[in-house]
Amino acid sequence: MKTIRSYIDYLQHYQHSTDNPEAFWAEVASHFRWQKPWHSVLQWSFNPYQVRWFEGAQLNLSENCLDRHLATQGEQTAIIWEPNDPQAPVRRLSYRELYEQVNQFANVLKNNGVRKGDRVCIYMPMVPEAAVAMLACARVGAIHSVVFAGFSAQALADRINDATCSLVLTADVGQRGSKQLDIKAIVDEALAACPSVQRAIVLQTTPKGCPMHPTRDRWWHTELAQAAADCPPEPMEAEDMLFILYTSGSTGKPKGVVHTCGGYMVYAGYTFANVFQYQPAEVYWCTADVGWITGHSYLLYGPLLNGATTLMFEGIPTYPDPGRFWQVCEKHRVNIFYTAPTAIRSLMSFGEKYPAAYDLSSLRVLGSVGEPINEEAWHWYHDNVGRGRCPITDTWWQTETGGVMIAPLPRITVQKPTFATLPLPGIQPILVDDKGHEISGNPAEGNLCLKFPWPGMLRTTYGDHSRCQQNYFATYPGLYFTGDGCRRDEDGYYRITGRVDDVINVSGHRIGTAEVENAINEHPMVVESAVVGYPHDIKGQGIYAYVICSDAPADADEFRREVLREVTRVIGPIAKPDVVQLVDGLPKTRSGKIMRRILRKIAEGETANFGDTTTLLDPTVVDRIKAGAAGLRG
Repeated sequence: MKTIRSYIDYLQHYQHSTDNPEAFWAEVASHFRWQKPWHSVLQWSFNPYQVRWFEGAQLNLSENCLDRHLATQGEQTAIIWEPNDPQAPVRRLSYRELYEQVNQFANVLKNNGVRKGDRVCIYMPMVPEAAVAMLACARVGAIHSVVFAGFSAQALADRINDATCSLVLTADVGQRGSKQLDIKAIVDEALAACPSVQRAIVLQTTPKGCPMHPTRDRWWHTELAQAAADCPPEPMEAEDMLFILYTSGSTGKPKGVVHTCGGYMVYAGYTFANVFQYQPAEVYWCTADVGWITGHSYLLYGPLLNGATTLMFEGIPTYPDPGRFWQVCEKHRVNIFYTAPTAIRSLMSFGEKYPAAYDLSSLRVLGSVGEPINEEAWHWYHDNVGRGRCPITDTWWQTETGGVMIAPLPRITVQKPTFATLPLPGIQPILVDDKGHEISGNPAEGNLCLKFPWPGMLRTTYGDHSRCQQNYFATYPGLYFTGDGCRRDEDGYYRITGRVDDVINVSGHRIGTAEVENAINEHPMVVESAVVGYPHDIKGQGIYAYVICSDAPADADEFRREVLREVTRVIGPIAKPDVVQLVDGLPKTRSGKIMRRILRKIAEGETANFGDTTTLLDPTVVDRIKAGAAGLRG
């Protein structure tokens, strides 16, 4: 792998990547196994949007993750699985064992009618079989759509129907802390509204099992017993779809972000090696769920492309106590630890005694992902977990980018708390004003855009390319708009300041305000709602909902509980509002547009400085909302 080993190295790599991007990425790509070479490295346009990397090449991602490592490190551990219950047995899969399981399950997919290009939904707990399922899909050329197993039945059904999946892979139950999640019941409810699904394959994780649909459902172990052991990797064109991953958008309908085989492989592999400065035989732990892009790129594909040992964790940071993360680090001698600021802030609240109780001397690199890390959390992480000797790579990237875009390279980039620092080679960020004019010089502040393509970027929004064009390339024609505001300091370091669109970043997960509003509006008493984000000590951003009812509820607290249940039912518990305020009106302009900046300020505790309110249809509504907000937010 093309790796950076010094700051001079970084500058040279970066210069090469901007002077001759095609030569740079061709050199990176040469470190992977290709069944057929490319005839062109890059063809692209941002207006209209079309990007094609490594045109003409053929490859298989599972072959690159598994087969090519067998000769030299077949007996090395590929996946360590740490169960939810700290007393339960750990599972370790070598590269050879993982290869054998993926081959066999790939044949299970084929035996159940899955062919190249078919869509397969994976709704599973954090168990090794989820990783096997993803790699098996890649092996046969099926397009996987992993849905976080915390989404509701309706949210799951929406994603299955959008991708017209023919098969669902799931489990009977999932373990999460002290809770047991009835995953199969959620799937059964969802599939009642999913006509495209012909089969569900169910992993049995408990002796009890679960109810099975007589003609649709099959047990995982039964299907494995009937499957052959060998499955040759399907040749895939570089631009064939690899997976769809749904992310919240500002319109209320989740977007199916599409990533393709060749470019995603090259970018995930390259960024993992460099961002974490991975060294052979190290134990790497990314705490993300496979239902999110971080789990795709940096729990599974990136590590395995580099022949790494990756740790997969079923539990939560606070079970059975807030020392669990550090107990796992000590137990497995973890060298690289990658988690979210939300988790760090949550663990901070329990004090320093928990990390202090464990031997964390194996840690060499710490990482942060999902949202900008605040300075207090950065220092706590650095001092109490890293013991003052581990650099923190504070990574900025998105589902749509496929991999890390801006980050300090450990022991190479000079760190600065709260700054993602410098772009990786091949990444060309710029700041623009609201009219799309580039803001030059340092320091500067504006909207973060990218002016040149990179291999890991999304190719389309599944089934709706015009939506992709509109969401990412229409705001500033000729540029990819990230949706984030950004500050660049006098050293040229980048600091992400937050979303500028109607998407809230809750615990590192992007949730569209319209999606939450639509769920709230399902309640029969709700006339209208407006949702905004506000600063939250643990989550980074909380969800604040303003709700208009047809009649005043007899019991306001019970009504609020009903709203939370409705959001949980429609989307899932991750989208539950932290505050629900009953209001008699919303600040609207005469054209009917809600002035969300006023609602954000009220949610943030602002009592004045609301700007120009003369365009409001009823300016007095602001004072009534402000009065009602007093004391609501915890």
